[in-house]
Amino acid sequence: MPPICCVECGGRAQLKRPKNRKELCRECFYTVFEAEIHHTITSNSLFKPGDTVAIGASGGKDSTVLAHIMKTLNERHGYGLNLVLLSIDEGISGYRDDSLETVKRNQIQYDLPLKILSYQELYGWTMDAIVKEIGMKNNCTFCGVFRRQALDRGAALLSCDKIVTGHNADDIAETVIMNILRGDIARLGRCTSIVTGTEDVISRCKPFKYTYEKEIVMYAHFKKLDYFTTECIYSPNAYRGHARTYLKDLEKIRPRAILDIIKSGEDMAIKGEVKMPVQMTCERCGYISSGALCKACIMLDGLNKGRPQLSIGKNNKRKKILKLEAEKLRNSSESPPNSVDNGVSEDKTNLGNGKVVDSGSSVIVSNGNHIVQGRTVEEMF
Repeated sequence: MPPICCVECGGRAQLKRPKNRKELCRECFYTVFEAEIHHTITSNSLFKPGDTVAIGASGGKDSTVLAHIMKTLNERHGYGLNLVLLSIDEGISGYRDDSLETVKRNQIQYDLPLKILSYQELYGWTMDAIVKEIGMKNNCTFCGVFRRQALDRGAALLSCDKIVTGHNADDIAETVIMNILRGDIARLGRCTSIVTGTEDVISRCKPFKYTYEKEIVMYAHFKKLDYFTTECIYSPNAYRGHARTYLKDLEKIRPRAILDIIKSGEDMAIKGEVKMPVQMTCERCGYISSGALCKACIMLDGLNKGRPQLSIGKNNKRKKILKLEAEKLRNSSESPPNSVDNGVSEDKTNLGNGKVVDSGSSVIVSNGNHIVQGRTVEEMF
């Protein structure tokens, strides 16, 4: 059987691209791979000369290839960027400490400055401590929220203009599927954007938006790049894993399904009458939020007050939890029904808004605010 020829140069093909099944030799694969990412960067005007760009570096295949590609294209095409590596230490023993060693080697290999920030110094918690507190079910929710804010804080400390992350086409397609399954219209509307952020927030860019995960792995393998391959010890139970399995099954049947899902996410229109969350600023930390407090501050309150379950899920879920716990308090109380055990000297309490309520009740609802045993919801989590 004659050897298969490269469709670009006619030489001996050494691989078949997962994206379109074309046979290529190594050198032609490198050229096509880098040219496609360069086209993504230039056609979307991701950067301008003089920008300081933070590369989100975890030591994994995506971020390692991203650092290599950004340095290569910056030098080859004269982007005029100042590149820095930014890593977040989540505090996961046996995983992040090892991957950070890879990042430190990458710093030397690519001759780029490196900044490492930890959850411990930013939030006073490590992921190991959080998992010990909440268990394995919702740990990825905490990590994702904290990590996103940590990257923004790190980029601000470095006076960066942009952040680039290694999110690839597979990641974005998985996110589209997850948001559809959860009915999260707000996130569905922005998860396919190649640039996210506002004037008040450092923009995030995804140069790998149209790059398949398998091709990133092939590029790292053939280039013999130094990257960390171990999966996070807390991720096997993540909800994203189900979307990933479904996407891989689709890819086997039709490789272009990944790009088609991204295109579908881009083209989805939201009816004008649908109420969307309004972007606000967190009253406590100044970070963007959809309420008075950002998700990170709400989660920190839950952790610090020993009630992390109240910071997960929607408001109605938190209200149900408060009502159930208040019912338990009322049933377990040995005090007479009209007695007051929360330090109030009378059976009636004036809330200061013209409404007088029974302070002996475990749950008081006034103007939509829950008060449990004399404490507001904000005081309890």
